[in-house]
Amino acid sequence: MAKVVVIGAGFAGQTAALYLGSALGKQHDITVINKYDVFGYTPSWVWVGVGQMNPEKTTFKLKPVYDKFHINFLQGTATAIYTDDQYVLVERSDGGGEEKAAYDYLLIATGAKLNFAGTPGLGPRDGYTSSICSLPHAIDTRDRLFETIARMEKGERQKIVVGTGHPDATCQGAAFEYITNIHKLLEKRGLRDKADLLWLSNERALGDFGVRGLHIKKKGQVMTSDNFIRSVFDLYDIDWQVQKGVREVEPGKIYWEDYEGAEGETDFDFTMLIPQFLGPGFTYYDKDGNDITSKMANKGGFVLVDAIYGLDWDTLAETPEAWPAVYQNRTYKNIFAAGIAFAPPGSISRPHVNPNGLSITAAPPRTGMISGIIGRITALNIIDLIKRGRMTHAERMSEMAAACIASMGDSLWDGSAATIVIYPVVPDPRTYPNEQGRDMFVTDMEMGLAGAWMKRMIHSTFMHKLQGRIGWKFVPE
Repeated sequence: MAKVVVIGAGFAGQTAALYLGSALGKQHDITVINKYDVFGYTPSWVWVGVGQMNPEKTTFKLKPVYDKFHINFLQGTATAIYTDDQYVLVERSDGGGEEKAAYDYLLIATGAKLNFAGTPGLGPRDGYTSSICSLPHAIDTRDRLFETIARMEKGERQKIVVGTGHPDATCQGAAFEYITNIHKLLEKRGLRDKADLLWLSNERALGDFGVRGLHIKKKGQVMTSDNFIRSVFDLYDIDWQVQKGVREVEPGKIYWEDYEGAEGETDFDFTMLIPQFLGPGFTYYDKDGNDITSKMANKGGFVLVDAIYGLDWDTLAETPEAWPAVYQNRTYKNIFAAGIAFAPPGSISRPHVNPNGLSITAAPPRTGMISGIIGRITALNIIDLIKRGRMTHAERMSEMAAACIASMGDSLWDGSAATIVIYPVVPDPRTYPNEQGRDMFVTDMEMGLAGAWMKRMIHSTFMHKLQGRIGWKFVPE
């Protein structure tokens, strides 16, 4: 009987757990370790953060799902991994102390560690900014936003700043969705004229999103994501500042450096800034008790896998096979990493270091659909190894399609959404020898009411899928 341990129950971990339980649960030992006893549907926390969705609609209990699939659930925080002795050390959430979770195969799918400490003054707990990166944060952000709205209702003009809170942050898409939802909310309340909205980002250009931007063909004309987002911001009267790396936040002030090395500051009354994402930060030990973390993870804590590391960016941009295919650690072949937890070989967008030595670079996104796809691939390969002794599934991000739907108000009658399809996520100039390195037929951007319906439909279908309900496998990752 094989023992499989999954650390994390986000999109990657939950997807993997369902496939593992479905294929192996009755004959083998499957365990999921997660800090919380619920799954949280992260994309809809944007709506929670503007008061348009009840928090309980974005979560479900994990144990009843795992019971159906013959999966063990250990609620706690993984702190260390003993790679030769093959167990994970877990601090139990129920106060029961430490527990060892033994494994033959390990999948690390923890999602992001939110590095608020990387920017002094950032974050809702010890800083002066809001966040929608966890459910408690989204609820707190909602309450802070409505305090700001109350001041508007008294006639006060408010400045609202949304974007990235670290020079190397990612997840610009979630921030974009949040600022457009604020716009729609204020419009509905008749308060839009009382607010100045500003987009503040580390992107090289508007619509870069950490994926080098998009180019699409419409009626024979090429349109860029820069043009697309610019038109949305012009329509919604949202100002923007890009190429800015936030260095520090104080009450009412954001301090940043730009691409040229100039320093500046931006005032705010309310701000939601996405922090830098780090890897899980486990300590790894070999059989002699030596700390081998530097061999297992990069400086950001992300797990090293079957990528080609150390290439300069220009070479990486021409080498799509540098991106991992099976997300397997090269030293310990029974350890895999999925979603945000794996270490990418570099950035997708061109990195930038300003004259002061500050890196201002949008990190590569690995959330949502991408996480789900990688969770499925790693699970199927673990199943292969247990049943057949060899892996048969592979998919690089340079072969992977992804779709993003950014709502601009949740109404199914007068709402809207930007629907973005990108293929492949990492440009492949060999397969697609154009300036963008992408399939111009598949890659697309649209905005309209249909996207709002699709966004709500995806919320419902994914909550259905990730609970392992009937037909869950037919819902694509």
